[in-house]
Amino acid sequence: MTRYFRLLIIVSLAASVWPITALGQTGPLSETQRNVLEQDAWRFQAMLDRQHGHESPAWADAAIFTKGLTWALKYDREFSPAQTQLLDRAVTRSQERLAALTAGTSAWKDRRGKLALGYVSRVDGSVQPYGVIVPRNYDPSESIRLDVVLHGSTRPVGISELKFIARFDTGDGETSPVPEQSFIELHPLGRVENCYRWSGETDVFEAIEDVCRRYNIDRNRIVLRGMSMGASGTWHLGLKYPDRFVALGPYCGYVDTHRFSETPLKNFIRVGPLPDYQERGLHMLDSVDYAANAGVVPAIACIGEKDVFFQAHVIMGEAMRREGLKMVNLISPGTGHVIDPVTHAEQMKRIAQYVAAAPRRPRELRFVTWTLKYNRCHWLEVLQLEQHYVRAELSAKLADGVLVVAEPQNITRFAIRSNELPERPRRIRIGASASEFPFPDGRVELEHIDGKWQLMDEGSHSKVSGKRPGLQGPIDDAFTTPFLCVRGTGQPWNADMQKYAEASLRRFAEEWHHYFRGELPIKNDVDVTEDDIRTRNLILFGDPGSNKWIAETLPHLPLSWSRDLLHMGGQDYSAADHVPAFITPNPLPGAGERYVVLNSGHTFRETELASLNYLLFPRWGDWAVLKPVLPVNESMPVTEQVLRAGYFDEQWRFSRTSSSR
Repeated sequence: MTRYFRLLIIVSLAASVWPITALGQTGPLSETQRNVLEQDAWRFQAMLDRQHGHESPAWADAAIFTKGLTWALKYDREFSPAQTQLLDRAVTRSQERLAALTAGTSAWKDRRGKLALGYVSRVDGSVQPYGVIVPRNYDPSESIRLDVVLHGSTRPVGISELKFIARFDTGDGETSPVPEQSFIELHPLGRVENCYRWSGETDVFEAIEDVCRRYNIDRNRIVLRGMSMGASGTWHLGLKYPDRFVALGPYCGYVDTHRFSETPLKNFIRVGPLPDYQERGLHMLDSVDYAANAGVVPAIACIGEKDVFFQAHVIMGEAMRREGLKMVNLISPGTGHVIDPVTHAEQMKRIAQYVAAAPRRPRELRFVTWTLKYNRCHWLEVLQLEQHYVRAELSAKLADGVLVVAEPQNITRFAIRSNELPERPRRIRIGASASEFPFPDGRVELEHIDGKWQLMDEGSHSKVSGKRPGLQGPIDDAFTTPFLCVRGTGQPWNADMQKYAEASLRRFAEEWHHYFRGELPIKNDVDVTEDDIRTRNLILFGDPGSNKWIAETLPHLPLSWSRDLLHMGGQDYSAADHVPAFITPNPLPGAGERYVVLNSGHTFRETELASLNYLLFPRWGDWAVLKPVLPVNESMPVTEQVLRAGYFDEQWRFSRTSSSR
């Protein structure tokens, strides 16, 4: 008997002896059945916790089954016969991969065909699953194309992970059939249901990086495609990161918020006129605003002739025409909201033609953005804007040894990454005044100062202040990179407002666990370390009396706050019944390029998270003044009245046009 199978027996004995396959009935589990499964999940997690190298691929690959079992038992009360089989399968696969992990083996790493894998997210330390399909002819010594395939909409329930994993998990031995294709497929979970926004967006790129560590991926040949919500995610990510992908393949996906919400379906919620600050925030998300970037990354779209969402592609086609582009939109005759095999085959054929032309080092670029969150395109990099959520455009062309840059629109500082140009130019000419400079070695930065474009010397490159890439807001952006919620443990200035802060943190923890599929990272203020400050966004709950880090950052924050008075955005509020919420760069020494957020998780709530993914847009912008509504008993949820909200200006200050209710 091999060491592997001896360990498999040991792990099996440590798990339940209850015949889980007996769970064939429809309805809730019996108390005994649920208790046994919960004990199994606890045992498996304890074994994972005892293992070293929690961020190793094999550890995450084992943990996805335990995580899926845990979430299913927490959030679901009833299970169909097919779902009880998924619970059974989760127990078996947890045992098998734990045994392999204990034995120091991971035979599946060299396997072909479908696999369910996982990684540990930098955002919150959670285990996130993804699927891959490795073709039979994959040769690790040769780089291969990667197709990132985004799944469609699925209601977020407890068993979501296990249902997703089941699409790719066929065991760790050799199985058939194995596809004969020229690319690896990656299927990210995207944290289930958010249209690949926020940490769902991060999930896609973290999964790509994990696959690139495991397989020899040609980064110049990464395709992004998907159907329905996956197509909407393709538009969203592909047009905002146009240099990350060689081609896009959206198959019937929405591209805006307002008009999509008017789709005549019973469950749809119409998004009518919004406050100005919410309307502005839509420019961060609505893919239609980034249509010009299809001139950088080609999109081969498909949709059914009778698809209820047909108008979405009409809207994108009109937007592309306004940008001087022609949209490729393959229409499947007579079909609805489904993938037609013939049309899809034609889409894949055309995508392959663009892949064959890679790698690309374009001589000419035109890049449009509305926020510094999406600021890069090949060798162009936008560093500062005149105003966020207003269209910004940067165009440049390399010809006859001169890089000619058209007058930038709504941009005050930008860079040229010269090492990514197809050739090094001799000079750079910029703007309507045709100012011309010798092209220096290395990275080139230009800034608009006193009405003129000036070439910045190397020593000034790091002196970008104000809003900048990675530190541009809004509040919800803080939860797309590593963050830590900090609970105040001191004596609060106002007891009722402290109750609100604590309830708000609990609410965020519950929503994060349920809808973003991870444990919310939380520490008491007295336990925060220098490493936490250096590596994570700090999300501070409380007031300067209860939370030491609010007190320490307060002198550098854009407000004044005493026991009695809150002064914010030029107005005074009673501190006894008002709370500030906002995002700014962390002013603490050693914080680097990190945020600090006060008294807020995501600005959308469970009402939106449990409903429709197009509703997950920023609700408060960069800041808000809140009047909490404390519940009369513990069974009632905590709520708040938003008195004012809006965006800071480009220097993180309250602007004269700050929005309000």
